[in-house]
Amino acid sequence: MWPDLLRAAFALGLVILLILVFGAVLRRFGGAGLQRQGKRLAVSETLALDPRRRLVLVRRDGREHLLLLSPSGDIVVEPGIDAAAPPAAPPATETEQADA
Repeated sequence: MWPDLLRAAFALGLVILLILVFGAVLRRFGGAGLQRQGKRLAVSETLALDPRRRLVLVRRDGREHLLLLSPSGDIVVEPGIDAAAPPAAPPATETEQADA
């Protein structure tokens, strides 16, 4: 019984070692075959509105699109937002105006 357990433990250790070595080699050489070259699409931000709905800001070719994702369907809220435009500043409150 003990020889079988030792043989199984040795085989398991060898498999784990091979997985770690393969991961290190893949990380070292970048896994060029697994990565997409010239990414054009990225998720900039997400905001959960409730457990079923989510707002997603998607960037494509320097343009951003605001999407509402829900189980009942997906809606493009605002297409073609210029990604280089800074966000609008919030309006000043009365206390900030009085201090100025």
